[in-house]
Amino acid sequence: MLRPKIPTMPTPTGRVTPPAVVETTTVVPSAQTPPPAAVAPAPTRPTVQLTPGTTLALVGASTAVVLVVGAVLVSMLLAVAITAASVAVCTVVLRSLLASQTRRR
Repeated sequence: MLRPKIPTMPTPTGRVTPPAVVETTTVVPSAQTPPPAAVAPAPTRPTVQLTPGTTLALVGASTAVVLVVGAVLVSMLLAVAITAASVAVCTVVLRSLLASQTRRR
């Protein structure tokens, strides 16, 4: 009942054609022409000019990003540490409560 039924491969019912014969062809090398020289296109975008003001702005922005990401990572680590400490305290309290109940009996 739970065994899968594997379908059988159907047999061909129509006329079966024999495989086509592939004839080999010979390759005749021809005189090779050199490819045309590539011409470098003129730049359509202006190049980026870094002035001292933009450099200072980039340094300030990257510093702010590093500080924000660092603060987020430290706060997440602190949250994990506080959670682990509270779970450890709860475990010690529950263990002492269960041990005191078994001693009373």
